[in-house]
Amino acid sequence: MKKVICPKCDHPIVFDDSTYRVGQSLVFECEKCRKSFTIKVGEAYEDYEEEDFGYVVVLENNFCYRQELKLTEGDNVIGRYNKGTIISHPIETRDPSMDRRHCIINVKRNGAGELVYVIRDNPSVTGTFVMNRILGDRERLRIEDGAIITLGATTLILHTPYGEE
Repeated sequence: MKKVICPKCDHPIVFDDSTYRVGQSLVFECEKCRKSFTIKVGEAYEDYEEEDFGYVVVLENNFCYRQELKLTEGDNVIGRYNKGTIISHPIETRDPSMDRRHCIINVKRNGAGELVYVIRDNPSVTGTFVMNRILGDRERLRIEDGAIITLGATTLILHTPYGEE
């Protein structure tokens, strides 16, 4: 029996690696946060680390405590956690002004290989604010390290992997 750790929430997942051959890729879905990730049999599982695409910090407010949401490449759907609603980055909060699927942060690489972050409203009832400016319908805005994002009464701050260099 081997143990892998979810790269998003650090939840341990135990599996029997004796039934797989070395080098075979296995896909896991964390039962706690629903994050999907891949490993290869034979790798040092405790040292397995996926590429760093940055994260957003959910600041403590009246409704919830500080949380960190690790970003992945592609669309990162962010919203209020609700049992039965499947999104990639749920925020544990009782903030009624945050939608279940409030906004999307897309992470991709440009032609030079640099990470680019683009945010858009999903659309939500209360809107998505970036640096105190509300995003318009269908508007996409490029954001950088330190961007302050407001969803309802909740504030997020973007941290990129190269932001503190």
